[in-house]
Amino acid sequence: MFENKDSERTTLEQLGEFGLIDHLTRNLKPLQQGTIKGIGDDAAILQFKKGQVGVSTDMLVEGVHFDLGYTPLKHLGYKAVVVNLSDIYAMNMQPTQLTISLAVSNRFPLEALEELYEGITLASQIYGVDVVGGDTTSSNKGLIISVTAIGQGEKENVVYRKGAKENDLLVLSGDLGGAYMGLQVLKREQEVFKVNPQHQPDLEPYSYLVERQLKPEARKDIFELLAALDVHPTSMIDISDGLSSEILHLCKSGNVGCNVYEEKIPLDPTVISACEEFKLDSSLVALSGGEDYELLFTIDQKEFPKIKGNPNLTVVGHITDQASGAHLISRNGSSIPLTAQGWNAFGQQ
Repeated sequence: MFENKDSERTTLEQLGEFGLIDHLTRNLKPLQQGTIKGIGDDAAILQFKKGQVGVSTDMLVEGVHFDLGYTPLKHLGYKAVVVNLSDIYAMNMQPTQLTISLAVSNRFPLEALEELYEGITLASQIYGVDVVGGDTTSSNKGLIISVTAIGQGEKENVVYRKGAKENDLLVLSGDLGGAYMGLQVLKREQEVFKVNPQHQPDLEPYSYLVERQLKPEARKDIFELLAALDVHPTSMIDISDGLSSEILHLCKSGNVGCNVYEEKIPLDPTVISACEEFKLDSSLVALSGGEDYELLFTIDQKEFPKIKGNPNLTVVGHITDQASGAHLISRNGSSIPLTAQGWNAFGQQ
């Protein structure tokens, strides 16, 4: 986990827009051969080998996607990068470059943005991507972060949401529900702090959950594992809005149905324990919680021997015909229609 640091405040007016860009990006050095020209010109210049280019953009808005009352800025910078890289890995592509744009209010001094960029820089180094540009502007609504991720891959290896076919297996990386339960823990402790500012929360028992929320990781290892195992997904998506929502995306895109088995959904013991503490249903949390950034994909049954017994992957169901619809098969064997109850960006906040 990251730690905040105390320092003197430097107003952004002292640097100006271009001085701020130069200052925040001084430690970002090109890691990709394809980065011909990065930050410092009207546009980044990228040279790609033969293949296809993937581009994905996400925006994080203070008060909607994050709360600085319990989100350290360094963690936020790291997470802003990771959630975008996850979209590129979900296309079975290699992320290579990023652009980062910020809108900041005058309550943020330079030192705050330095912390944000420490997280951005660390994530870009760990995942081997180059930050090649972006924009900065003022905001009267707090902090807004917009990240665009660029990746590349061979045409025959790129995987879309569409492509799943009847009898394909539905496979999931990692476990679910941790990020959502981490958020519940942080919100609870924030409310306690409001009542008693002297309260010092003990988050150690929830460290896995809190880290899943504040410092998630994109599944670069799964992208590499599938290539090493010579597994060819027929469709793929990342888990940002909850398992049920993502499964329905695959079904809609591929004009198919599916059966997902409740007993097969992987849950970490700390998630189960926290759900009991908060009196929440762990299966519902896994289906609707979101922000886990695991990969969900389908494979032909003939490729099952390649993944059988792999601790990183779990077969949670299979694809059916479209007319059958998408269903959750409960532990008692009943069939329940899947509904999308995950994150809705335009729902009530």
